[in-house]
Amino acid sequence: MRFDRLAFHAMALLAFTHAPLPHQQSSLVLAEEEEAAKIPVAEDTYEAPDNAEHFKFEAEVSRMLDIVVNSLYQNKDVFLRELISNASDALDKIRFLSISKPELLNGEDKLQVQIEFDSEASTLTIRDTGIGMTHDEMVSNLGTVARSGTTRFLQGLKSGNEDGKSGEVSQIGQFGVGFYSAFLVADRVQVASKHPDSDTQYIWTSTNGASEFTIFEDPRGSTLARGTEITLFLKEDAIDYANETRLLNLAKHYSEFVTHPIFLRTEQTMEVEIEDEDDVEEEEKKEGEDDLEVEEDAEEEEKPKKTKEVTTFEYEQLNGNPAIWTRSKEDITDEEYKNFYKVIAHDESSSAEHWSHFQAEGNINFKSLLYLPDTPPESWMTGMQQVEKSGLSLYVRKVLISDEFELLPRYLSFLRGVVDSDDLPLNVNRETLQESKIIKVIKKKVVRKALEMIRNFMKDADKEAAEGKGGDDEDAEEDEDAPVINKYNEWYENFAPSLKMGALDDEPNRGKIMKLLRFKSSKTGEDGVVSLEQYIERMKDFQEEIYFVAGLDEEAVKKSQFLEKFSQKDVEVLYFLDPIDEYMAGNVREFESVKFKNIATENIKLDTEDDKDLVERREKFYKKKFKPLTKYLKKLYGPSIMRVAISSRLVSTPAIASSAEYGHSANMERIMRAQAYSHGQSDFSMKALKVFEINPRHPFIVKLLEGAPEEDAEESVVAPEVEEAAWILHEMAMLNGGFPLTDPEAHSKRMMKFIQSNLNVESLDLEEEPDVPVEEEEAPDLDDLGLEDLGDLSDIDLDGMEL
Repeated sequence: MRFDRLAFHAMALLAFTHAPLPHQQSSLVLAEEEEAAKIPVAEDTYEAPDNAEHFKFEAEVSRMLDIVVNSLYQNKDVFLRELISNASDALDKIRFLSISKPELLNGEDKLQVQIEFDSEASTLTIRDTGIGMTHDEMVSNLGTVARSGTTRFLQGLKSGNEDGKSGEVSQIGQFGVGFYSAFLVADRVQVASKHPDSDTQYIWTSTNGASEFTIFEDPRGSTLARGTEITLFLKEDAIDYANETRLLNLAKHYSEFVTHPIFLRTEQTMEVEIEDEDDVEEEEKKEGEDDLEVEEDAEEEEKPKKTKEVTTFEYEQLNGNPAIWTRSKEDITDEEYKNFYKVIAHDESSSAEHWSHFQAEGNINFKSLLYLPDTPPESWMTGMQQVEKSGLSLYVRKVLISDEFELLPRYLSFLRGVVDSDDLPLNVNRETLQESKIIKVIKKKVVRKALEMIRNFMKDADKEAAEGKGGDDEDAEEDEDAPVINKYNEWYENFAPSLKMGALDDEPNRGKIMKLLRFKSSKTGEDGVVSLEQYIERMKDFQEEIYFVAGLDEEAVKKSQFLEKFSQKDVEVLYFLDPIDEYMAGNVREFESVKFKNIATENIKLDTEDDKDLVERREKFYKKKFKPLTKYLKKLYGPSIMRVAISSRLVSTPAIASSAEYGHSANMERIMRAQAYSHGQSDFSMKALKVFEINPRHPFIVKLLEGAPEEDAEESVVAPEVEEAAWILHEMAMLNGGFPLTDPEAHSKRMMKFIQSNLNVESLDLEEEPDVPVEEEEAPDLDDLGLEDLGDLSDIDLDGMEL
C-alpha cells in the first residue's frame, strides 16, 4: 500500500500479543500482604544491552510516525482502541491457524487480552496470547509500513481460494499503522513477543521521535508462553491513562464488542485483622488463674484489634456483551434483540418498540441494527435536542470508531443502533472520515432503511389494531371490552415533532415522511387520528384542498367559529396542534398534488358546481347592498384591518377576523412573537394581514347597515351607539379569529359601560370608606395556631435557655 494513501485507507490492524492470563477464570483474586512481591511492572530504566541490534526506521515509517502523532488522530484516547484491535487480530490469527495445527495452543489455550497499569512507574501494559512475532518479523513489520500483515493475509487468503488451496496466511497479526498510535501517549514503547515457532522471546523498543529502534533477546527469558506484550512508558501529560477508571471506561467504550475477552487488572486495598504476640502471651497467663479473676477480666474493656493493609488484585472482564448484529437475524430471538437495546442505548427507562436488522451490499458493504425507542430521551422533554448525541455508533469489525458521527439527520437522532463496515479505514481521524464519500453513502442507505422500518411498524400496528390485537396481549385477555390501542399512534404521539421536522428538512425523502404523519381532525373523535392518505380518500367530490385549522390545543380548536360551515357541509378539517405544523404546511404546501389550505384565511370556497352560479349572483348582490357599511367600517377601523369583506361561510357569527391568503395567520403571529431568539424583527413583519369578514344575513350586521352613512355622503354623522356597537363587533371578531386586541384599554371601558347599563348603575363614583371603631386585641386561640401537638409547655425552663 502506498504511504500517501494511508491517511484515508489505513492498514488493517495487526496483533499485539499478551502474556497468558495466570488465572483461568473471568475474575480471579490474588491476596498478598504488603511486603509480598507484587506482579512485576516495567520501569523506564532503559539501557540497551551490549548485544542489542540497532535498526533505522524506513523513511516512510518516519514520515508516518510524524503524521500519526501530529495529524492522523485528533483524540489520544484511540491509542487503546488501536492496540486492543491489533491484539484481537493476533488472536484471530492463532485461532485460525490452530484449526489445522492444534499444537500451536500448547502451553496457553486461552485466547484473551490483559491490560495492566502501574501508576507509580507511569506505565501501561497490553498483553495478548495471539500469534506473536519472531525476530525477523519484528524487524520487517515494526520498521516497515508496506509490510502490512493483515493486507498480506487477505491477499494470501484470496489467492488460496482462487487456487483451491488453503492460501498463505502467515503474516496476519503483525503491526499496522494503529500500533504507532501508542506514541501519542508514550515517550517510549517496548514490545516483547514470542512466536510459537521460536524458542526465544525478543524485545523491540524505540523512543518517541527517534529515527531508529532496537531489538534484543529478552533478558527475563520467556515470560510469555506465546503472544505479545506492549509496555507504554507514558508521557508526563498522559499519566492519567494509568488509572483504573479511565482505562475501564475507554476499553468498554471502544472495544465492548470485541470477540475475545479483555481483562483489566484492578487493585484494592483492605484492612485485615492480625494476631498480636503480646495478646497471645497474656491469654496464656490467664488460663492459669482462677474463675473469679477470669470473671473480673471479662469486665475489662476489650482491646482494639490490630489490623494490617492487604493488597488485592482482581482481573475484571470488560466485554461480555455479544455483537449480535454480526449474526443472521433468523438466529436471533426477540428477547435477544430487546436485551441488546439496553446495552447500546444505556437507558434502562426505555425499551425497543421496533427494530430493523439488515445488511447493505453494493459499492459499500455494511451491517446495521436500528432500534425505535418507545419514549424520547429525557433531554428532549426539556427542549434540549441540540445536546443529545447521535444515537448510532459506527464500528469497523466490531471496534468502535465513534458515536459522534452524523450518520442520521437531526430529525432521526432519536434512533439507536450500530453500523459496522469493513470498508471504512480504521486509522483515520473522525473529522476526515466524516467527510468521506463512504460515510455519505452509508448515511443515505441508513436513512432509507430507518424510514422503511417506521413505515413497516406503522403498517403492522394498523393491521393489529384492525384485527383487534392492539396493546399488550395480557391486558387484552383480562379485559376483552377494552378499547384497541394502536401501537404506532401511541409511539407517534411522542415523536411527531421530529418526523414533521424531517418533512421540512429532508426534501428527497419528504414523500415517505409525509405518509408517516397523523393528525387529529373534526371526524376522528377523542382518541382517533387520521393519516394524510386516509384524509384524501375521505375527501368530498367537490373538495380540492386539504383543510386544516391551527391552535393551542384540541379544545380551543374545536370551538373555532371557522369550523361552522365545514361542519354544515360535512367536510373534514385537520387539527394542527403542534407549533411546527403550520410551518410544515407552509413549506411543504401539498401532499400527492393536493394543496394544504388554512381555513382561518380568506377565499374559502365550499360550493358544488351546481351552486356556483347562484353563489356568484348572491355575492354581487350583497357586495352592492353592504357597500356603505363596508366603506364606513374600513374608515372606522383604520390600519387595524386590511379590508372589509362580505363572507359566504359564516353561519351564526356576525363577523370574524381572518388572515390574508398569503400572510401570517393568527396562530403563526402568536408563534413568531414567542420566539426566544428572535433578533431585530420589526413588529410589522410579524403582524398578520387581517380581513374583517361580515355575515350579511346576521341581524347585527343588518342593523349596523341601517345606522351607517350613505355611500355618497360627504360628511358622515353616525350615532354614538352605532359606533360603539361597531367597535364591540370588531373586538369580538378579533378574539374569535384568534388575534389579540389592538386596544385592551378601550375594550375594558366599553365592557364597563355595558355592565353599568345592564346593572342599572347610575354613577361609577366610589363609596366612602367606612369609619370603623377601634377594637381591643385579643389573644389568639391556641387551637387555631395548631400547637396542640407540643404538649405541656409548663415544664420548659425558659430562664435557662440561651438566646
